[in-house]
Amino acid sequence: MSEIEISVVKSDKELMQFIKMQWSIYKDYKHWVPPLIMDRKKLLSKTKNPFFKHAEAEYFLAKKDGRIVGRIAAIKNNLHNSTHNDKVGFFGFFESINDQQVANMLLDSAKSWLLLKGCDKMRGPANPSSNDEYGLLVDGFDDEPRLLMTYNPQYYIQLCENYGFRKAKDLFAYKLENKKVLSSEKLMRGFEIAKKRSGIKITHLDMKSFNKELEKVKYVYNKAWAPNWGFVPLTDEEIDAMAKDLKPLVEPKIVLFGEINGELVGFALVMLDYNQIFKSMNGKLFPFGFIKLLTEKRKITWARIITLGIIPEYQKRGLDSVFYMEIVERCADIGIYLGEASWILEDNEMMNRGAKLMNAEQYKTYRIYELDIMK
Repeated sequence: MSEIEISVVKSDKELMQFIKMQWSIYKDYKHWVPPLIMDRKKLLSKTKNPFFKHAEAEYFLAKKDGRIVGRIAAIKNNLHNSTHNDKVGFFGFFESINDQQVANMLLDSAKSWLLLKGCDKMRGPANPSSNDEYGLLVDGFDDEPRLLMTYNPQYYIQLCENYGFRKAKDLFAYKLENKKVLSSEKLMRGFEIAKKRSGIKITHLDMKSFNKELEKVKYVYNKAWAPNWGFVPLTDEEIDAMAKDLKPLVEPKIVLFGEINGELVGFALVMLDYNQIFKSMNGKLFPFGFIKLLTEKRKITWARIITLGIIPEYQKRGLDSVFYMEIVERCADIGIYLGEASWILEDNEMMNRGAKLMNAEQYKTYRIYELDIMK
């Protein structure tokens, strides 16, 4: 019987092995989009990623017959636990060959580390938190993931559930088609009534005042999403780092702010689906990837609504319908007629109702798993 060895990532070389082992798992998966290696290094760096100012992690590799066959990260997010007053630990960046023993040993390693850190539950996958790539794809395997969404082999469901994980929460992704959205009489009627009653003014991102605009994002983000299950506030430093990474990819016309009587009430971050370009770059931005980003941008046919939030005092006034219409119309102005709204918690009634209002199709499901680990 082959021996399986689990080791802790300790060197830069091993971290690169941790990152690159995905290529061996996904070599036969045509819908997988390779991550940019330089972005993964930054995300996993405990010195460069501001996430680790309030979190800690350990990375593990699995070897079988001398070959790397799996990986996992064990993550303790102290900001999550202080926000929710719990002791949840997370696993993330999980990859494994279709071998239950390999998966079990990886998950055991993460569980043991989290127990030592005082956690009583293990939840995930989180890469590394709910503010990053989140959830295991459990439905919708016949399509590429949109920007910053996950993809995984279908057998991961069995590996996790055979280990003892059970569903904590499902996350939905909705497909939006321009013609279907605009054919919704309820949406059109709601849009007209809400816009007239509220006097809301929608503006788009001003790149010349980027830092000032970023302060508006900070104000809305942590206020609008605070009530959501599993929410973890982004620190100012995390938002600054995220903005720096996304700035070269931002299409200002579809990053929207809503104001009523000069008061900021909502924000929508919509991004072009650069995964349609990243797929052919095979993880490498240089030497030619950056040129691809510039020259092939016009080939992008999808956008993703990453966040859409209304601050609590202005919710349930139909303002979301104003944002929906503005997004659809402004995307059409730049030649984008397909979109994804993701991810949306299964029990977020307002957002799921809004998706149905747009005649959207729930076409992918991601799952957050959970396991009690305290004996």
